[in-house]
Amino acid sequence: MSKKPIIFAVDDEPQVLSALQRDLRKQYRKNYKVMSTTSVKEALETLQELKNKNETVAIFLSDQRMPEMLGVEYLEKAMEFYPNAKRVLVTAYSDIEAAIKGINDVQLDYYITKPWDPPEEKLFPVIDDLLGAWQMSYRPDFEGIRIIGYQFSPKSHEIKDFLAGNLVPYQWLDIEQSEDAQKLIELNNIERKDLPAVFFTDGTFLVNPSLSEIAQKGGRKSEAAETMYDVTIIGAGPAGLSAAVYGGSEGLKTLLIERRAPGGQAGTSSRIENYLGFPSGLSGQDLSRRAITQATRFGIEFLSPAEVTNIETKDGYKILTLDNGKTINTRTVVVTTGVDYRKLEAPGMNDFTGAGIYYGAATTEAAACKNKDVYIVGGGNSAGQGAMYLAKFARHVYITVRKPDLSSSMSQYLIDQIDGTENITVVPFTNIVEAKGSDHLEGVVLENTQTKEQEDREAGALFIFIGARPYTQWIDLSVLRNQRGFLETGRELLKYHEFHKDWKGAREPYLLETSVPGIFAAGDVRAGAMNRVASAVGEGAMAIKFVHEYLADN
Repeated sequence: MSKKPIIFAVDDEPQVLSALQRDLRKQYRKNYKVMSTTSVKEALETLQELKNKNETVAIFLSDQRMPEMLGVEYLEKAMEFYPNAKRVLVTAYSDIEAAIKGINDVQLDYYITKPWDPPEEKLFPVIDDLLGAWQMSYRPDFEGIRIIGYQFSPKSHEIKDFLAGNLVPYQWLDIEQSEDAQKLIELNNIERKDLPAVFFTDGTFLVNPSLSEIAQKGGRKSEAAETMYDVTIIGAGPAGLSAAVYGGSEGLKTLLIERRAPGGQAGTSSRIENYLGFPSGLSGQDLSRRAITQATRFGIEFLSPAEVTNIETKDGYKILTLDNGKTINTRTVVVTTGVDYRKLEAPGMNDFTGAGIYYGAATTEAAACKNKDVYIVGGGNSAGQGAMYLAKFARHVYITVRKPDLSSSMSQYLIDQIDGTENITVVPFTNIVEAKGSDHLEGVVLENTQTKEQEDREAGALFIFIGARPYTQWIDLSVLRNQRGFLETGRELLKYHEFHKDWKGAREPYLLETSVPGIFAAGDVRAGAMNRVASAVGEGAMAIKFVHEYLADN
């Protein structure tokens, strides 16, 4: 339900104000909220709070002769908060001259003399007319979190990406483009150098906040409630979410920990079209939202953003250390941390990361690509899905690949969609060897891998989808990995000499169990995984089966 616009009245005489408030509420309370005060100082403080809460004032009504400030002066100050609101002076007959002067000085819309009895003749027709005129140009404001910052600020991008990934609606206000943003920081004495600033629906705001500060303000949990868990799942991608659903539904005391936002790489996909049961496809965000809702319904505990920095074992139990120094005790662990996109090593790439260069889909930046040429590096399904989404906004999307085409790395349905989209072009045999710009990305250098010829191109943004680097470097424990860093599991461990030296159990490791008993791996972080959403979901569910078997044995 949207907020009602406000009719705001000020008069230092309590009896007069009470009568005015009574008449206004009687006539307008169905569609408007009526607020009033006898103090100009209190009125201006309230307007500051209302502005921060993104409330809207439709009409100001003010007495003229007040001890703190004349009504015309007050209305002039009120205009700073709500320049589009209508302004009415409610004054005695002797002050009509001041009211007429106010029409010229502060664009006063009308004046009403006291008393206004009967209101049906002397008050309501005037207010009706002004409200009708105001409604003609009124557009309801966005209700939710507002972010004010610079478009090409890495910190602003990080906050937008975090909120979008956690399915929190927000409004982005570019300080260089938005008058509302400029007015809001001016009213709250926020320096531009301290941006970004995040305004919440209760009117409070944070300047240059950390993600954990934003999460706590939004009611997210950052500390575990229990002293011991049956299973702790690290990573809320498709495998982790699936494990959480099955862990919770099967009665295990389950904790899910995510360092950023649920969904993992799949969560950034604008459209997943080959997932069983969704013939029209669904977005990664929609899949994540459904899964988190399902898991929490089964009573699992979810910490985000929270990062596990270490795992230790003691007497068969696992002790997890978080980035805030707190520890969590658990009987089993399922590692589902997935993969990160590999960094593109070329001059300028690090300079503009978050300022025109983005890893993954970064759908939060799509609107900023309007009427610009954008480039994509990578030929996998994620790159194809990102290209299809960005094509709705960008003037043209160029997919650069080192191979002759996309056939060896992308699903055919995506190749067909790309072929049928006029403003997407595949650029074969091509590397991007340099990024150029001043404070943000402005151009890229393309190199033909066969001829070594180079070409400068203008670029509004660059989206990188290359390689898969497992997110396992945080694990200090001697868990066996393959040469690329993926966690080895099950019978594959038997080929390692170190495994036979360290594994003391009589049994062989379970199918998804790592070289440390009771620590399992599922999804893309596991060596030999299929890198498909459906297989990750399946492995997450399987991991809980083996958790049950491990707990029964121990």
